Amino acid sequence: MEKNRNVKTETQFAELVSFISDKSGKHDIPITRQTLIEDDLGITGEDAYDLIKELSKKYQINISGFNFAKYFNEEPLMFLPDRKVIPFTVAHLEKAIIAGRLDEEVINS
Repeated sequence: MEKNRNVKTETQFAELVSFISDKSGKHDIPITRQTLIEDDLGITGEDAYDLIKELSKKYQINISGFNFAKYFNEEPLMFLPDRKVIPFTVAHLEKAIIAGRLDEEVINS
């Protein structure tokens, strides 16, 4: 039974990686669970919102409790420095798929 769960988890993760690669256009970067959405993939601002919104539709994830501003900068502006945000990884998205929601409890689990 454990083997089937691992296969399902890895299949689901591969689908998530494919989804992120397609949406980000980053096909040349290896995506792991530790990959940072903003720092490694350059997805921020509206692009981050769109990615998570589309992911929520695809996997029926409730994102009403997710605080985007805590994890993503706004669109980069040439003359304003980025503010410090909490790192957000692919693993957080994977947890959200499993839990069916994206909020602080899921992120910190």
